[in-house]
Amino acid sequence: LGDAVAALARALARSPYAAAGECGPGAAALPPGALARLDLRSFVQQQRLEGYDPNLGVLLVTEEKLQCLAELQEAVLQCAVSTPCPAPACCLPRRSAPPQGSCCHVVHVVSCDEEFQQQQMDLLWRILDPGAHTALQKLLVCGPVKVTKPLSPVGAEEYLQLRKRQMHEASVMKYGELAQDEAWTEVIDVLTAAAIRFEMLSTAHRSQIVLDLEDGSISTKGTKSGAFVMYNCARLATLFDTYQRAVERGTYPPLPPPSELNFSCLREEGEWLLLFNYLLPFPEVLQQAAELPTPSKGIRITASTEAVCKFLIQLSMDFSSYYNRVHILGEPFPHLFEQMFARLQLLAAVRDTFHSALATLHLPPLTQI
Repeated sequence: LGDAVAALARALARSPYAAAGECGPGAAALPPGALARLDLRSFVQQQRLEGYDPNLGVLLVTEEKLQCLAELQEAVLQCAVSTPCPAPACCLPRRSAPPQGSCCHVVHVVSCDEEFQQQQMDLLWRILDPGAHTALQKLLVCGPVKVTKPLSPVGAEEYLQLRKRQMHEASVMKYGELAQDEAWTEVIDVLTAAAIRFEMLSTAHRSQIVLDLEDGSISTKGTKSGAFVMYNCARLATLFDTYQRAVERGTYPPLPPPSELNFSCLREEGEWLLLFNYLLPFPEVLQQAAELPTPSKGIRITASTEAVCKFLIQLSMDFSSYYNRVHILGEPFPHLFEQMFARLQLLAAVRDTFHSALATLHLPPLTQI
C-alpha cells in the first residue's frame, strides 16, 4: 500500500483545504507526526453535506490516517460491484478508483463512541479521493455492549469461546452422548454462530445490548434463540432427505412440478398462515431491513437486523406448531399423494425462505441435528 499512501500524501499537499505549516501570525506549528491541518468544516459547508457533527473543525492528518484510507481504497477494489455509476473524477492513480461503470457502497460500522472519528475519516477520504465511491459513504452506528456482573473484562474471543462451551454443554444435556461425537463439531459451531448473531442482531443496532454470560444463559430449548431457528431448519432438511430416500426406494413417486399440483388440498389453517404471514411478506421484510442507497441525504443508515431475527423466530414457532400437528409423509397410498405433494411444495418454499433469511445474517442452514 506504499504507493497508495504516497499518492494520498500528494493529494493532501494539493488540497485547498489543507495547510502544511503555520497559517499566519501566532499560528502554531504542526505537532510531530502531523502532515497537515485539514479544514473539514469549510469542506462540509462548501459541499453542503448534511448530517455531520457540527463540532467537526480542523483535522491533523497523519501518515497513520493515510494508511487507513489506503486500506479502504484496497477494500473498494476488492468489492464485487455491479451497480452502474459515473466513473470518478479522481486525482489519484487509476488503481485507487473502482472500475469504470461500477461503484461500491461503503458502509462504516462503528460504535457510538467512534462515530466522530469515523466522520473525520469519511471527510478526509472525500477530500483526497473525490469520486462516486467516496460520495456513497454511510455510517451504521451501533450502541454499546454491556456485560452483567463481569468478573473481568471480556473480549470478543473470550465471548466466542464461552458461548461455544455453553452451547456444547447444552447440546450434551439435550442429545446425550451423540453431541460428544466429532461429527457434532460443525453442528456446535453453527449453533454457536447462530446464538451469537441472534443475541447481537435481535436488538436495534443503536440500542444497548446487555449480555448475560453466566452458565445457563444459553439453551437449545428456548423458542426465541438462534438455536431454535437452526433446529427447525434441520427438521426441514431431515424431512426432505427422508422423502428423497423413500423416492429412491420406490415408496413414493417424485415430486411433480408446482404447475401440476392441487393446492386446494391445503386446508389446514397453519398452511395458509405460513403462506400469508411469511412466504408472501418475506421480500418486503428484506427490503425494509436494509435499503441501499438510502433515500435520505444524511450519512447515517439503518439496518433493521432485528426485523429479520424476529421474522425467523416467529416463522420457526409457527412452522414447529404446524409440523408437530400435521403428518407430512403419510402412508404410500395413491389417493393420499395429492395432499402430500402440495404440503411438500409448501414446505420447500418455507425451507427456501429460512435459507434466504439466514443468508442475510451470514448463517448457513443446519442440515442435521
